[in-house]
Amino acid sequence: MNRSQAREQAFKLLYSLEVQHETSEEQVEIYLENNNIVDENIREYIVDVINGVKQNEEEINKLVIDNLKKDWQLQRIPKINIALLKLAIYEIIYKEIPYKVGINEVVELAKKYGEDNAPTFINGILASVVKEKLN
Repeated sequence: MNRSQAREQAFKLLYSLEVQHETSEEQVEIYLENNNIVDENIREYIVDVINGVKQNEEEINKLVIDNLKKDWQLQRIPKINIALLKLAIYEIIYKEIPYKVGINEVVELAKKYGEDNAPTFINGILASVVKEKLN
């Protein structure tokens, strides 16, 4: 499993946890076992993403909210888009992966899993976040 595939697994788990409104070590472990994720580096990466998003959720949500159009609210955004935004923001801001990589990867996932407008929406939010935080 390469990093893109690991990122996709992390997204799927983030989405699942977003829908459930709850995160526990047990849920993460069950997901890893059910998806036969045995490579220790991949497991470590996914657990890091889940824990990092959870620990920094307030700031990540604020970054998303601050970069929404005035009449939009966080609750209005589809859970898939929220999970993708959280994944990208965590990796770009907290793990310092190159923002072009982070944005490109989640835009590709948005094309695969999101609604038709998801890639454009996510790209726009992330571009604003990057401009605000990294420049």
